[in-house]
Amino acid sequence: MRIAVGLGKKGGEERLERQGISRRDFMKFCTAVAVTMGFGPSFASEVAAALAGRRASVVYLHAAECTGCSEALLRTYKPFIDAVILDTISLDYHETIMAAAGEAAEQALHAAVENPNGFICMVEGAIPTGMDNKYGYIGGHTMYDICKEILPKAKAVVNIGTCACYGGVQAAKPNPTGAKGVNECFASLGVKGINIPGCPPNPLNMVGALVAFLQGQKIELDELGRPLMFFGQSVHDLCERRKHFDAGEFAPSFNSEEARKGWCLYEVGCKGPQTYNNCPKVLFNETNWPVAAGHPCIGCSEPGFWDEMSPFYQN
Repeated sequence: MRIAVGLGKKGGEERLERQGISRRDFMKFCTAVAVTMGFGPSFASEVAAALAGRRASVVYLHAAECTGCSEALLRTYKPFIDAVILDTISLDYHETIMAAAGEAAEQALHAAVENPNGFICMVEGAIPTGMDNKYGYIGGHTMYDICKEILPKAKAVVNIGTCACYGGVQAAKPNPTGAKGVNECFASLGVKGINIPGCPPNPLNMVGALVAFLQGQKIELDELGRPLMFFGQSVHDLCERRKHFDAGEFAPSFNSEEARKGWCLYEVGCKGPQTYNNCPKVLFNETNWPVAAGHPCIGCSEPGFWDEMSPFYQN
């Protein structure tokens, strides 16, 4: 059942209004999500219906990571995405931002997992498997054991960031902790999470995946488990500097006049041709993305990017 958002205020909008977020800002956010998903602005009402309906229970687990993905999510603005998310879903467990600690946090986790309506599990960070999985502990339990117990029970698993998707920096050579991506680690248990890679990923891609699931959409994935709606084209093909690549106009260095004119950064290390992501058209905070800011793409949404895409800079 979908809620007709245009017919008066519904629960989600009322909650947001109490947080000081206007309907206009909420719909602007929903429009950005709709465009990110590959639909036109008119699809914003569908996004709003998904977010303003019954609050979905979400359990957000942390494994081996730097919390950068959570930081990217929480620092998005217009409106602040943490307010939007916290008032349109029930984020029942998130170690970084929850008020509870210790046994109270453990109780909150178990209560969320036992929710009779089910829950969505989002995972940030790689899974350490070295030394019998003992490289990462939370509350006396290994990260491996926590995920092994919880992930098979979830209605959906969403892997947030390249570490959770493919191991990321944690899995860089020589990978002393035996870090692995979630799907690789728990494939034998039937876990096949939706991968939203990036270091960090754009928060709109995270929310877009959540919206698609809440709407019951069939989410088309590529061979690496990434939604094609976000990762279906290469950074190179979407890049505003592509015209300079086609014209053979390459910046010889970062401090060159050519670089300042916006010439292609391929010869100084840009990995855009090997990288699939929507960074050029879905800007961070609606403001910018690395190449437009003069920094080459380092391929952070690709498996093994830390080893296979380095060196990131070339002189």
